[in-house]
Amino acid sequence: MSKKGKKAKMPLSDEEQLLLFQQKLLAEEEMAKKKERLLSQFLKDKLAKEEHNSALNLYKINTQWRTVLREVKTRELHKDIEILSQTFERVVDCKDSVIKSLATDLSEAEEQYAHALRSHLHSIDQLLALQRSRLNLLEESYNMELEALTKEFETERKTIIDQHEKEIHYLQDVFMAMEQNYIDSEYESKLEFQSMWDDLKNKNLEEKHFLRLHLENTVEDLWRRFQDALKNYTDATEDQKIAFETLKVKDERSSKEIEAQMKKIQKLQDSIIILRGKIMVHSHENEDRNQYIRKDKELVLAQLRKLKAQRSHAREISQENLVKLTLESNATLKALRKIVDKVTKGKGQSKQNQETWLLRSETGLRKVEGFLLLPA
Repeated sequence: MSKKGKKAKMPLSDEEQLLLFQQKLLAEEEMAKKKERLLSQFLKDKLAKEEHNSALNLYKINTQWRTVLREVKTRELHKDIEILSQTFERVVDCKDSVIKSLATDLSEAEEQYAHALRSHLHSIDQLLALQRSRLNLLEESYNMELEALTKEFETERKTIIDQHEKEIHYLQDVFMAMEQNYIDSEYESKLEFQSMWDDLKNKNLEEKHFLRLHLENTVEDLWRRFQDALKNYTDATEDQKIAFETLKVKDERSSKEIEAQMKKIQKLQDSIIILRGKIMVHSHENEDRNQYIRKDKELVLAQLRKLKAQRSHAREISQENLVKLTLESNATLKALRKIVDKVTKGKGQSKQNQETWLLRSETGLRKVEGFLLLPA
């Protein structure tokens, strides 16, 4: 027993003390976490109960408040209905009084309408009488103006026919002059185009021939130099490097000259293409000019057709007017004969006077017909 007590009272080391302290801390932390969990669960349960109780109390309060509001609203509606019934009776009484006053006004308005209708009909009768007299005066003035217009029509017809013939002669002269100008301009443009074409063709042939001769001379010169170099190479092997260098330089120069000549040839070909394009442009311009002249010709022809159509239309109108005038003259002859018969019967003149008077009137009317039936 004394040995065990000694062992228990032995002091612990630092590591063991640290371990014990850490174990105590862990146990305390676990206890604190458990307490926090229990507390949070308790608070959640309490919060849920409070929410349930608050919702139930709110529902009870709302139901009681609704009943109170319904009672108050019914009282207000009863009061409004009583007020509206009183106002409605008052309005009905006002409407009845208005209807009675309107009935009296309507009877008075009917009496006034009947009086106004009688006065209106009287004024319409007066206006009709005035209109009839005015129509008679207008008919007389119409007959006078008709005679004046027939005279003016004859004079205007003669002047229009003369002017139309003059304009036709003028347009024919203009058409002939335009056609002659068109032929001359077309011939000149063709000659100019042919001369330009020949000049360009000759110039291109001369330039090609000159370039061909120049290239042949350069090729012969280069071939001669190449033969001399070969001879020098076979004769003197020591001067081989110097001759090779000189030949290399000459070859480069000749290649540059060939490139320059090729560029010149390319430029000449480009100029030939440009000149061909210009020739095509000139041909298109000539075609456009020809089309413009043709359009002018067609416009002049269209104007001539319009003038001819107007002339034919004027002739048709004049013929229709002449037919109308002949019919009216025949009707007037018949009316005059009837009048003469009545006059001779009433006055008791002799048959000879009657026949002479008829012959004179017929001859006068035939002269009028002959004047009207003159050719347009």
